[in-house]
Amino acid sequence: MVTKNSSEASSKRDYLLVEQAIKGDQKAYAELMSLYQDTVYRAILKRVGDMMVAEDLTIETFGKAFRSLEKFSPDFAFSTWLFRIAINHCIDFLRKQKNDPCQRDKGNYQFPQPDVADNTPDPEETYIREQRFGLMRDTVEKLKPRYRRLIELRYFEELTYEEIAAELDVPIGTVKAQLFRAKDFLYQILSVSREL
Repeated sequence: MVTKNSSEASSKRDYLLVEQAIKGDQKAYAELMSLYQDTVYRAILKRVGDMMVAEDLTIETFGKAFRSLEKFSPDFAFSTWLFRIAINHCIDFLRKQKNDPCQRDKGNYQFPQPDVADNTPDPEETYIREQRFGLMRDTVEKLKPRYRRLIELRYFEELTYEEIAAELDVPIGTVKAQLFRAKDFLYQILSVSREL
């Protein structure tokens, strides 16, 4: 049972971490992520029903929250503020799925599951994947070496957070915090590319 005192202590701890993070303290970012990542992930998974999508949306939620830390008000609990961002991000994601003509007729707005166990991609899918992979590789090359390495380990070599932490000899919280930064940089690079 959460008591009033423990709730106040959590709020005070979170606010101090937010203040440190705003000043650029990477450990504060990592600690905020480690405190709330599992709960945010479960809340998102409940809504989208796909573990990989939930994982990505969780990291993106923290990215959005961390970019907006200056807007956080100590009048509210950090967890409440963070979960509101997570839920809004889910709603945006599901709305995009609903408006995607490829998804519209599926009845639910998650990624469609194949009816048959055949996972072999057809030639068109293979070509599209190769094109996307090539574009992603080119974009990743523009990142700073430490961020590039994180993206490569996570998405190209498909290592878990624990495996990446062991490979780079850093705490898992640091891996998660820096990975969200790397994804944010990737997003910015891709946004600029689209505008050109």
